[in-house]
Amino acid sequence: SLAGMVLSVFVILLLSVLYETVKIGKAKVLRRAMLALPRSLSQEALAEQEEDTSGGQRDATQGRWFLFHVSQTLLHVIQVVVGYMVMLAVMSYNAWIFLGVIVGSALGYFL
Repeated sequence: SLAGMVLSVFVILLLSVLYETVKIGKAKVLRRAMLALPRSLSQEALAEQEEDTSGGQRDATQGRWFLFHVSQTLLHVIQVVVGYMVMLAVMSYNAWIFLGVIVGSALGYFL
């Protein structure tokens, strides 16, 4: 029916917007994770940092980085699942669904 088709296109459009949103969220989490890492990863800098800081502060930095890593992993799983759902929708070879994906991707990227 017409109402079913309009609803399907709208849902696919929203899935495409969600895909773009998750992609941007993943990039933001990556940026925060990189800022949580020590500035220099050379052996000398790490040895100096171990001597200068207490174990509690180092554990806090590692814990924060681990949370960022877990967040990135969950966002990646969501991105893959939504991406495959959108791909399967496009593979229905319906022009309206395809246009919904294109418009949703453009709208999601724009926002």
